[in-house]
Amino acid sequence: MLKAVLFDMDDTLLDWSLRSVDWLTYERRHLENVRAYIAQTVKPIERPNEFYDLVRYYSRQGWELAEQNLSAPSYAEALHKALVEVGVPEECIDREACMRALGWDLMDGVRPFAEVKDVLSILRQHGIRIGLVTNASVPMRLRDQELRSCGLLEYFSECRFAAVDVGYLKPHPKIFEAALECIAASPEEAVFVGDTLETDILGAQGVGMRAVLRLVPNGRRSECGIIPDAIIHNLYELLPLLDTWYSGWRT
Repeated sequence: MLKAVLFDMDDTLLDWSLRSVDWLTYERRHLENVRAYIAQTVKPIERPNEFYDLVRYYSRQGWELAEQNLSAPSYAEALHKALVEVGVPEECIDREACMRALGWDLMDGVRPFAEVKDVLSILRQHGIRIGLVTNASVPMRLRDQELRSCGLLEYFSECRFAAVDVGYLKPHPKIFEAALECIAASPEEAVFVGDTLETDILGAQGVGMRAVLRLVPNGRRSECGIIPDAIIHNLYELLPLLDTWYSGWRT
C-alpha cells in the first residue's frame, strides 16, 4: 500500500535553470544584511569583503568535510567563524539572530516546475502523505520562505527536512529514516523522487524505498552504476508509475 511520496527540493520541485543571478551575487546580498545587523547591534565590520570571503571559505570547508563523512555542513557555523575572524567578539554573536538577519528568500528566476502543484494536489487528493528532504546547510525554517514564495509550503506542512536539521546529508540513512518516521510510513509504503543518483537514489534505496530519478534539462549526468527504480522527465510521469507499483492507490 502506498502511504507517502517524499521529494527532493532543488531541480526536482524547483527549477533553477532560469535563475537570473549567480550564487555569489545572491549570497553577498544576504551577507550584507548580516553585516548591517552586526553594525547595528555590536560594531561595524571594518573589512566587509574579507567577511564575505571568509563565509564562503568556511562554508566550502564544511561541504568538503561532508563529502568524507556525510555530516551536514552548517551555514550558521561558517557565519559564526567568519564573524569571529573579522573581530566580532564571540560572546556578542547570536547565531539565530544572524541567520534571521540574512533575509533568506527565493533566488530571482527560480520557480516550481509547471506540473508540480498539479501533481502534489492529485497525491494529496487521494490521501497520499507528502514530504520533502533537501541537502541544505541552512535550516528548513529558512528554506520555508522559498516554498512559501512558490506556493508550495502548504503541501509540506507535515514533513520537511533540511540536512543541517538532522545532522546528516543524503545518502546517509538517518535523514531518510527521520522523514519516514515523521510521515508514519515504512520504506515499502513510500517512494522517493529526486534528481541525483549518488544522493537521492542511492540513499532512498539504501533504506528500502523505491527511488525515482527525475531528469532535468542540462542536469548533471553520472555513470556511477546506481540504477533507479524508474526514470521520469516530469512529475506527471510519476502517477502512472504509482498505478503500476501500488494498484488502487487512487481511492
